[in-house]
Amino acid sequence: MRHRCLTIPLLLMAALTSPTMADEANKKLPDLAELEAQNAVIGEVTIVRSDVFDLSSPDENKWLYRWANRLHVITREKTVSEQLLFRPGDIYKKRELEESERILRRNKYLYDAHIVPSHYENGIVDLTVNTRDVWSISPELSISRSGGENRTRYGIDEHNLFGRGQRLRFIQDNDIDRSESTIEYADRYIGSHHISGLLRYSDNSDGDAYLLSVERPFYALDTRWSAGGSILGDDRRTPMYAFAEEAAEYRHQRDAFHLYSGRSKGLRNGWVQRWTTGIALDDNRFSEVNNPTLPAVVPGDRKLVYPFLGFELVEDRYVKGTNRDQIDRTEDFQTGLRLNASLGWADTSFGSDRDALIYSATSSRGFGSFDHKMLLLSAAASGRLEGGNSANAQFEMTARFYHAQSEKRLFFTSISGTVGHDLDLDNPVEIGGNSGLRGYPLRYQVGESRLLATIEQRYYTDWYPFRFARVGGAVFADVGQVWGTNPLGPDNRGWLSDVGFGLRLALTRVSDRIIHLDVAFPLNGDPAIDSVQFLLESRRSF
Repeated sequence: MRHRCLTIPLLLMAALTSPTMADEANKKLPDLAELEAQNAVIGEVTIVRSDVFDLSSPDENKWLYRWANRLHVITREKTVSEQLLFRPGDIYKKRELEESERILRRNKYLYDAHIVPSHYENGIVDLTVNTRDVWSISPELSISRSGGENRTRYGIDEHNLFGRGQRLRFIQDNDIDRSESTIEYADRYIGSHHISGLLRYSDNSDGDAYLLSVERPFYALDTRWSAGGSILGDDRRTPMYAFAEEAAEYRHQRDAFHLYSGRSKGLRNGWVQRWTTGIALDDNRFSEVNNPTLPAVVPGDRKLVYPFLGFELVEDRYVKGTNRDQIDRTEDFQTGLRLNASLGWADTSFGSDRDALIYSATSSRGFGSFDHKMLLLSAAASGRLEGGNSANAQFEMTARFYHAQSEKRLFFTSISGTVGHDLDLDNPVEIGGNSGLRGYPLRYQVGESRLLATIEQRYYTDWYPFRFARVGGAVFADVGQVWGTNPLGPDNRGWLSDVGFGLRLALTRVSDRIIHLDVAFPLNGDPAIDSVQFLLESRRSF
């Protein structure tokens, strides 16, 4: 179905131009760079919204798929148009088309988005925005197993309410730590503006939690200002682990408040600089659990109230392709430099329980070619300086390497390391089945520093059962270890490694999730753990 929107008057040109002349102009449609060089003006913008199943295809024109389309509320034209960075009458810019595609593809309710010139004549270019929906209302009913532990989830999740891009979900989660009932509402475009809101409340078996957030983010590279704030409250029982077994517990009550404002001069010569100022409160209170079942280990209270100054540097360099972390789905990678840093000062005169310099920084950069070999590096540092001493200091670095051997085969490896110093008791470094070491139970080693490496041979097939899920597979090996003080005392048991294989199901009609079914074999560690680990879980990537 085709819909017309966002038009400017072109009646005079239409009257002077015959259909034959228009057809001839379409045959000579310039390429994107040529359009920009000619300072073409955007004319008519046509939004073509495709439903979940393509009924023009014999493979999908079945009664079940027709029924699914009838029940599905397709994304509204306005929901798509308000995310575009251009309007009729604007000067055509290739970069704005590409960034608008990326913005649209970030939505969970869209499988893909492409914007192409469709007609060019007399310096005016018409554009077509093509989107394809996924089934936005998802009944949540799953049983997953990771690291030897089960997790069940049921509920309902609608992330495109009435086709407006709003999210409403009711979820019941049960895992090793707690039972959690959550209701959440989110809207990224309140009042047709780039203002996002989030309201979440959880009633847990060990407490409750809430989050309220409203902000206007830097939603595009050329955005000139941002502002927002959030309020968070959380009350829960937190267990501590020794070799995957709960060994101690404490109660953690947290209240946090964050308010900020940002300014930028926009995109200049391929770079963006942003400055942010604000104020934050982070109040953490710890105590023994009522009616405890485990020994109590209680961290020290922390109350930090501080103004902060942030800086962000972004290089406009993106690549796109398929068959990297997804299966047959357009993926966007930022390969340019990105740096984000923040400094804050907590003072007792502000209401803090200590004087401290609070710092954090992240950076990322990509190298190589998406079509052949690509290396993505990222790093992060955070911590506090209190009385000249470092506290809760962490430095992390991750390298991900992709080698495309063919259209259907890819070699992937990643190495990540964490170095910690004087970590808060509630911020341990862990390694196990939930953090990349697939042959071992959850939270198998605990300490202050960690090294983890993974290699995978990935396969992407053309098998498309029931036109519902793309199929892939992997053979993998993991190796890792944790160092440093374990808060509960027992020493960690050296290097751990595993090998295994897995099946991947990319759900093309309902979400951006990939179902992982892995079989992993631990090669060392405690003889008491299972010799085979079965993992069934849902992730956002391969």
